[in-house]
Amino acid sequence: MGTVTPRTDILQQARDIEEWIIEHRRTIHRHPELMYEEVQTSKLVQDTLDELGVEYIAGIAETGVLATLGTGQGPCVALRADMDALPIHEETEVDFRSEIDGKMHACGHDCHTAMLLGAARLLKSQESSLPGTVKLLFQPAEEGGAGGLRMCEEGVLEDPDVQRVFGLHVWPRVPVGTAASREGTFLAASSFLKVTILGKGGHAAMPHMAVDPVITSAKVITELQTIVSRELDPINSGVISITAIHGGKASNVIPEKVEMMGTIRSLTMDGLNHMQERAQAIIEAVAMAHRCTAMVEYPGHDYPPTVNDGPLWDKVKEIGSELLGEGKVFDVPPVMGGEDFAYYTQKVPGCFVGLGVGNPEIGAEHNVHHPLFKVDESALAVGTAMHVCFAVESLAELSAGDA
Repeated sequence: MGTVTPRTDILQQARDIEEWIIEHRRTIHRHPELMYEEVQTSKLVQDTLDELGVEYIAGIAETGVLATLGTGQGPCVALRADMDALPIHEETEVDFRSEIDGKMHACGHDCHTAMLLGAARLLKSQESSLPGTVKLLFQPAEEGGAGGLRMCEEGVLEDPDVQRVFGLHVWPRVPVGTAASREGTFLAASSFLKVTILGKGGHAAMPHMAVDPVITSAKVITELQTIVSRELDPINSGVISITAIHGGKASNVIPEKVEMMGTIRSLTMDGLNHMQERAQAIIEAVAMAHRCTAMVEYPGHDYPPTVNDGPLWDKVKEIGSELLGEGKVFDVPPVMGGEDFAYYTQKVPGCFVGLGVGNPEIGAEHNVHHPLFKVDESALAVGTAMHVCFAVESLAELSAGDA
């Protein structure tokens, strides 16, 4: 396999640039950008890569960046970070909080981008010894825009062909100094749901002269829950959540229309498709029973489940156990959250890992997508080291296999 830098040395190198990684994270955090709007974030990535002397192609999937290090030939390993923020108003009391009202890095993508920039810096320092190519995927639009799919469609896994892909996600559900994932399905398949219930508006004092879409919507919400509670095998997981409902503007007027939004999730694509079919059938039948009309849509993309390759998860556990300590990298049950890292693992073996950032002592105890979401930044150097170790050791193994 040739000479590979010891893992503990790589961790020390990452700790040596920890302030640099954190500074980049905080800069990105102050200027959050939503999906496909990551112009400033993409420029920061490009400027940093220019400073490091790392080659890249910009403008992939609109705002994405593909950086490459090494020989430019196979074997080839990819590391991925997403860049977009969420439409959430930040409520944390930190001196680098979002400077844009209504936008926040509430899912930690600022951390992901900063860790991958740290990996770029460390990999550049040993580029001449890399027995192959490392691709760094700075991806837009993970939060509902299927940026990972567009990156794949625009060829980031080709020329040379990627043989392994690795990704990290800051994970407040486990404490800092740990990491968690699992073999097989780690994250769920998911889709968005939009429902419009049309009735007949009228005076609230004379409901018999109207066709009420409000009470119909209430019945729809209730009946949708029977798909999970009464139609799915209890051993199989599924989620149907209605997360928004809009209808009416006055207390004495029955509106003509109610609109609802939500999400459907399953651990398999077959399960997701089945739940979508049953949801549409139930919504339309309940609406008809109450003299209303229903329109059901599944806007955007159906995200596939994120499936980890077993041997690669074993490799990550081996690396993580040396960097963090025995027992600090562990298996967890599947999580019903979705991730478009799944588009990469549909095409090549990969592993997606939750990096512990939870620390109640500094208020890092809220889950992702929360206005008070925080991370323990001491995890970022570890994440950078994990990226580098995975890339370097994977190239060594793959090149030895080709010998």
